[in-house]
Amino acid sequence: MSEHDHDEHTHGGEPLQGVDAADLHAAVDRLTTALHSYVETAVGVRAEFGAHEADEDPRVLSLESEIGGLNAQLYDLLHTRLGLHADLTGMSWGDEEEQDADAPPAPADVDTFHMGFVVGPPTGPSDLSLESVLDLVDAGGADIAQRLVDAGFEVSEWGVSRGAPVLFEEDDTEEDG
Repeated sequence: MSEHDHDEHTHGGEPLQGVDAADLHAAVDRLTTALHSYVETAVGVRAEFGAHEADEDPRVLSLESEIGGLNAQLYDLLHTRLGLHADLTGMSWGDEEEQDADAPPAPADVDTFHMGFVVGPPTGPSDLSLESVLDLVDAGGADIAQRLVDAGFEVSEWGVSRGAPVLFEEDDTEEDG
């Protein structure tokens, strides 16, 4: 079982009893230490350089990479141990109006995501052609869409195409805008 598979015990509908949180707290402590190090380093680098140069400083980038890895480790621990799909790395300033959690997303809350491939013909003898690539990409799209739904996202549309991006119908309100 991979680290992102869902076992019935952890992801089941029953309460999870007797969880030892020591390794979860240790992961948070490592992340906290890295965040403090980032702040100290960023303050020092900014004292030496302008904002753009500080953003690109290898010390800052290295710590950002470390923090990203520690966030992933914490996510994996929470997922593996508690079955949670924790959204701990998103940003929110809290000034948005509260809305019903069961309401469909507002148009500003949805976005499109695209994936592209440059594919050449099979090397060596094969029964496959470039036409068969669309079937493979379509199957992969179905898997990705299902994984997004399983993670709690609403996937209202998805599609694949050859040679051009997939275009989705736009709301009439956007065309009038």
